[in-house]
Amino acid sequence: MYLKSKDLLGLKDITAEEIQYILDTAKTMKMILESKNKKTPHLAGKSIVTLFYENSTRTRLSFELASKYMGASSANISVAASSVAKGESLIDTGKTIDAMGTDVIIIRHPMSGAPHLLAKHVNASVINAGDGMNEHPTQALLDMFTIMEKKGRIKGLKVAIIGDIYHSRVARSNIWGLTKLGADVSVSGPSTLLPPEIDKAGVRVYNTIQEGLLDADVIIGLRIQKERQQKGLFPTLREYSRFFGLDDKRLLLAKEDAIILHPGPVNRGIELSSSVIDGERSYINEQVTNGVAVRMALLYLLTRRSSNESIN
Repeated sequence: MYLKSKDLLGLKDITAEEIQYILDTAKTMKMILESKNKKTPHLAGKSIVTLFYENSTRTRLSFELASKYMGASSANISVAASSVAKGESLIDTGKTIDAMGTDVIIIRHPMSGAPHLLAKHVNASVINAGDGMNEHPTQALLDMFTIMEKKGRIKGLKVAIIGDIYHSRVARSNIWGLTKLGADVSVSGPSTLLPPEIDKAGVRVYNTIQEGLLDADVIIGLRIQKERQQKGLFPTLREYSRFFGLDDKRLLLAKEDAIILHPGPVNRGIELSSSVIDGERSYINEQVTNGVAVRMALLYLLTRRSSNESIN
């Protein structure tokens, strides 16, 4: 099997089989990560460029380490110090990077659809590392990989996504991916932070955290984007925490073996209490490790898709 497209732009347009293929490949990459020698030749001779128009720590570093562990030549373009700051268009920037023999361009951009536009104008594979309020596919893939590790399956699990659904590209990618793999997904948050007609995406919609948490196998908390607070989408952070924050008491509503995920960074005491973040059912730190494994898998599969090679 191989990935059908040269790019990974989102989970909405790829099949359940492709998602599972990525997750299966990530298992092998996780073994490499856990070994004493993290250097492999899988991407020897390949060139990887990260092009981030938004700040990032986890995602960017994760991609950079993934490419270096696999022997690729990697470079990062700081938009503030590049020709972009002089007014160069995204397409022209992409064509310049492409002309240098780049194999993969990893892009994060504040505008929804920017990776899709770039992919149409370059020969390199394009990976969406987050575009506006659209998707963040690699975060969802690492979430699903973590769920598979801890639960052994995704099909039939009750997954509760809680928080700022409206602005969350992580939520959108998780909804597309988890439902394709057979999970029973629910979303809950203040009504002002729930997208209109979100139920048409095949999820249950609740206006209280209590309903969303009931008998959940997996809980995915989302970051409250403080930069949106000026729009008055909810009264105060204290009010949000009071009605939608996850603490030990509310956690009792979920199944006894429910696991807790969060894309990070976490606003402690707002989305999750410190006792929940640091508790034994939290796998937030392990998600970071799994993020490297998933991104290693993606880089490998996209650069090998034409020859349909398998990992030895």
